[in-house]
Amino acid sequence: MAAFLVAATFAGTADTVIGADCVVADPTGTPLNVRVKPEGRVLSALGNGMAVETLDERTLGGKRWAKVAANGAVLGWVFAAYLDCAAIDDARKSAPMKPRTPPQ
Repeated sequence: MAAFLVAATFAGTADTVIGADCVVADPTGTPLNVRVKPEGRVLSALGNGMAVETLDERTLGGKRWAKVAANGAVLGWVFAAYLDCAAIDDARKSAPMKPRTPPQ
C-alpha cells in the first residue's frame, strides 16, 4: 500500500514517467548534461527540443534523475526536472489525423 501511495504521489507531481516520450526543456538555455549515472561523469549534452524516452528514474540527494534513450539508443542519465513529457503528449493530442482512403 505504501509503495502504491508513493507511486501515485510521484506520478501526480512529476513531469516524467518511466516509458514516457519527453523533450529536453532546460530553462537555463544551455545543453542538458547526460551523465554515466546520477550525479556522475558527463558523457555528452542534449539541446532543447530533443526528443527522448525515459527508461528509469532515481532520486539522489533530493533530485530526480531520468535514464533516457533517443532513437532506440540508451544515452545516460539527465536531471529529470529539465524534461517536459507533457509537450509530446499534448502535441499528439492536437495533431490532425490523416484521413483514411475508403476501401474499394
